[in-house]
Amino acid sequence: MILNEVVPLGRTFAEYKKMFNLNNADLNKKILDCGGGPSSFNYEMKMQNKEVITIDPLYQYSKEDIIKRIDETFNDVMAQAKANKDDYIWKNIKTVEELAETRMSAMKRFLNDFEAGKKEKRYITAELPDLPFKNNEFNLALSSHFLFLYSDVLSLDFHVRSIDEMLRIASEVRIFPLLDLSTDKSRHVKEIIRIYKEKEMLVSIETVNYEFQKGGNQLMRIQNSKI
Repeated sequence: MILNEVVPLGRTFAEYKKMFNLNNADLNKKILDCGGGPSSFNYEMKMQNKEVITIDPLYQYSKEDIIKRIDETFNDVMAQAKANKDDYIWKNIKTVEELAETRMSAMKRFLNDFEAGKKEKRYITAELPDLPFKNNEFNLALSSHFLFLYSDVLSLDFHVRSIDEMLRIASEVRIFPLLDLSTDKSRHVKEIIRIYKEKEMLVSIETVNYEFQKGGNQLMRIQNSKI
């Protein structure tokens, strides 16, 4: 990862609950958040005495470097959201101003927690498809706005290797959303369903109570039927 190519954006605990259809039982599981970036999910879970480890290559950088990159990109991102507001569903988030407040609030919580979280090994520098964890170390692995979203540059093989790795360390994987950057359903979705059904996994597509990208209101759930 090269920091000056990254656009950090944070999402909140409330968004994670809706995106991943997390109920109270789910929140009490041992969770791995893959590619969480500057989101506040880890911090807000810790405040509830719940267990999450978040991985991201962003975490190789210092707090000061991440703040600098947020400062360099944030206004441009919000300007683009305003210019392209018809591409989004303003339901969960009502306005561009609320979007800016939500994203910045999440990132500030993350930044205030980042150094302590690194010491406590809640934030770990790592990335798919190679995870530094033991087999079955987690109950649930989450991937938000990474797999499927970047289908133009991440191959089907990359998706399979990443999902295999998440299933190695967790008995259940949830991926959100199923869209690519053009807001079309990812070209890899059908093949991933076929591949994991052939591997005798339980695969389902679920509609969730969260939609920001138009049509981006579905997650994929893959479960190891043998555990």
